[in-house]
Amino acid sequence: MGITKKDLFSPEQNDLAAGAKALGHPARIAILQYLVAARACINGDLVQELGLAQATISQHLRELKAAGFIQGTIEGTSVSYCINPERWERIKSEFLELFESYCGNDPSCC
Repeated sequence: MGITKKDLFSPEQNDLAAGAKALGHPARIAILQYLVAARACINGDLVQELGLAQATISQHLRELKAAGFIQGTIEGTSVSYCINPERWERIKSEFLELFESYCGNDPSCC
C-alpha cells in the first residue's frame, strides 16, 4: 500500500488544513458568525438569516460538523447547532501559533 499525501504531514498540519478547508466558503463563515453572535444553539433561523436554500445550508452545516466546528443535538424532528468550544479553541490556537511565528518587519527574518 502506498503512502498518501496526508501521511507526509504531521497530525497538527492535517488538522489545521482540514479546519482551513472548512472555513473556505463564505456561507460557512456566515453560519459560524451567526452562531457566535447568537451565543446559543439554533435550529431554524439560518434559512431566513442567510437567504440560502435549506439544502444548501444543511450541506454547509454537515461540513462544519465534520470539521468539528459545530455540534448538534437532536430535539424532536429538528437538530440544534452550536459552536463546539473545544474545537474552536484548538483551531484558534493553531492559527494563532502559525501567524505569530512570522517575524514580520524584523529585517533579520528573511
